[in-house]
Amino acid sequence: MDIPLIDIAPLAGADAAARAQVAVAIGRACRDTGFFAIEGHGVAEATVASAFAAAQALFALAPEAKQALAIGRHGHNRGWVALGVESLDERAQPDLKEAFNLIWTDERSRPPNVWPPIDGWREAVQPYFDAALAVGRRLHRAFALDLGQPEHYFDDKLDQPQATLRMLRYPAEFAGDTPAGRPGAGTHTDYGNVTLLATDGVAGLQVQGRGGGWIDVPALPGRFVCNIGDCLMRWSNDVYVSTPHRVLPPARERYSLAFFLDPNPDALVSALPDCVPAGEAPRQPPITAGEYLRQRVAATYGR
Repeated sequence: MDIPLIDIAPLAGADAAARAQVAVAIGRACRDTGFFAIEGHGVAEATVASAFAAAQALFALAPEAKQALAIGRHGHNRGWVALGVESLDERAQPDLKEAFNLIWTDERSRPPNVWPPIDGWREAVQPYFDAALAVGRRLHRAFALDLGQPEHYFDDKLDQPQATLRMLRYPAEFAGDTPAGRPGAGTHTDYGNVTLLATDGVAGLQVQGRGGGWIDVPALPGRFVCNIGDCLMRWSNDVYVSTPHRVLPPARERYSLAFFLDPNPDALVSALPDCVPAGEAPRQPPITAGEYLRQRVAATYGR
């Protein structure tokens, strides 16, 4: 299985034919592998570097300082997740990672984020969040074109998104454990529409091939690794494929930035007409994106 590298710069341009070509390439990847890498995304290297530096500063805080930021204390998918709390693969032992979640919020209809007590931290991270969100929305215009919809079909379904930036740290001291025992991140598919992943160059991500084997995803400096989530797969009536993947315990400490773009809570996820063969019913009933995400998060956190 190959993970294609796609230049998405034309998606921000005025050439409709060029945008359509990018949409075809992305659509092919979404059908064949569920994974693709992108360049030409327009996110500055300095913006990415600042976010990684902020992640390192956050995870270096004392345990009691991180506990004050814990997601269990603040709720709404915001804050710190301790090592061994999550089980992305419910059949395996808990994941050997810690995380910190930031959500999209207007601070009126949704609660504000939990900000670490580090000077300048928010200013270092918010530009990355905003830039990743812009890229994710741009990708949805390619999805729409490929799935036979107007180019801006998803725009009003992503103006108040359930978007989450997860900063992740995988400690190196567990590198000797087998993947079947204690995974860095257990085998799973992502919940939402699309994920944009930036890594620090340390290997660990693996994608499951169609035959069941595992493929190492190489480090791709300056690029994002993207994958389709279960919600977009459902929207496409399983035309697109959300592919299982996992993270092995790394040989040395590993940091990554995973940006999950999920639709507005009230967006109705219903099979697109062009994705349902004539005479057949959709494979899944309609559901709001908010309810769908709630069900998936509850399974991961055991509540």
